[in-house]
Amino acid sequence: MKNLGKILLYLLLLQYSVEASVKATVDATSIEDGEMVTYSLHISGVDIQRPNIQSLCGTDVISTSSQTSIEMKNGDVSRSNILSYKFMPQKSCVIEPIEVEIDGKIQKSNSVKIEVGKVVANKDADFILLLETPTKEVFVGEPFEVTLLFKQKRDAEAVDSKFVAPELKGFWIKDESKPQRSQDGIYSVSKVIYTMAAQRVGKLNITKAQMRIASRAHVRDSWGAWIPKIKWRTYYSNELSVDVKPLPGGVDLVGDFSIIATADKPEINPSEALNLTIEVLGNGNLEDIKSFKPYIEGVNVFDEKIVVNGNKLTQKIAFVAEHDFVIAPFVLKYFDPVTKEIKTISTNEISIKVKNAKPKEELTIKREEKVIPTVVEEASPFANSWIVVIFILGIFSGILLMLLEPWKYLKKERSVSIKDPKTLLVKLFPYRDDVQVQSIIDILERNIYSDAKIDVDKKQLKEIVEKYNLV
Repeated sequence: MKNLGKILLYLLLLQYSVEASVKATVDATSIEDGEMVTYSLHISGVDIQRPNIQSLCGTDVISTSSQTSIEMKNGDVSRSNILSYKFMPQKSCVIEPIEVEIDGKIQKSNSVKIEVGKVVANKDADFILLLETPTKEVFVGEPFEVTLLFKQKRDAEAVDSKFVAPELKGFWIKDESKPQRSQDGIYSVSKVIYTMAAQRVGKLNITKAQMRIASRAHVRDSWGAWIPKIKWRTYYSNELSVDVKPLPGGVDLVGDFSIIATADKPEINPSEALNLTIEVLGNGNLEDIKSFKPYIEGVNVFDEKIVVNGNKLTQKIAFVAEHDFVIAPFVLKYFDPVTKEIKTISTNEISIKVKNAKPKEELTIKREEKVIPTVVEEASPFANSWIVVIFILGIFSGILLMLLEPWKYLKKERSVSIKDPKTLLVKLFPYRDDVQVQSIIDILERNIYSDAKIDVDKKQLKEIVEKYNLV
């Protein structure tokens, strides 16, 4: 009984429905760039196949909605559907007729023309978006600042907003400040400062930033009645252009830097780690600086990954040695864009004393001694008999040793202690080409230099000790 009314209404629609048709309209035929348009299809009929519309005027559809109404006039019942599509055209265009299947037949809408004009700069607008930079010319990798300003009148209402960042192809974003808010006359101002660096040579463009603002408005609906509505509009910033020049030959860094290297102690014990910290301070492309790890003969050197935090670069390096050694100065070469000069800076040489160091073994070359042939006299029969006796005794002794196996009482189980991981690390380092050895070296390094507490596989360590006779 509940569905009886619906069935009767459906039968009435089949009997009295008006002729199938589709008509296209827009809520505005002339707009400024950044304004949103609602495209509507007014469809009359019973069985309607909704068209799949993903884009209009070359831009994606932002949202869709639909309305259905049934109207009776002079005894005739008609059904009307309105399909609405919101989009934001970027240029003037013509929306070609849309095909819609109604009651089993294809019907076409009319075409609709939309004119899109350029936004007229208005210093008194409710919302203003600006990009500013004092820099017009930079070198590759040289940091510079771009300021984004968003101004809003104090009496302007914004229900919602969405920021669309500009395209920054060819740039690195090195840093972004927190929003800073202030007052400028009748405007509330939000400011964000971006620190950027160019990746390649040439003229690079920073495209327009966008701020989409939703505000309240009253518009007529499809039936002519005034209704409250949320209306979106996009505000665009200006564009920026930067001329990027190449660095002089042989230089990869640009800016202004200082460098220091500090050792945690002047003396160490044999196999004890010396920890060194390198710090580079300054404004420039710190991220392009490579590891400072040096090569020192007879010294094991372990470097940690470089860390860049703002205008400071830090790298830690550990040295393990059995003899005194010298750490040569660390050198940094860069181009100063202010003085237009290539500069070189370096740390001081650092000498490290190893207590109770073992003397270095000197390389000696032994000459091959000439072998003087000796004359062998003919053995007597008596001497030959002794040789036979000794041979027999040797065989008897060998059989006796095989039976008794006295060495099993002398054999000691090989073992190794990991209580002194630094000494163990030095012993294992010459065999680091072995995958198993390298895995244990990695664990020991992390335990020593990163304060980790990872257990070493004692069974695997025992096999390595026996394999390379490290006891």
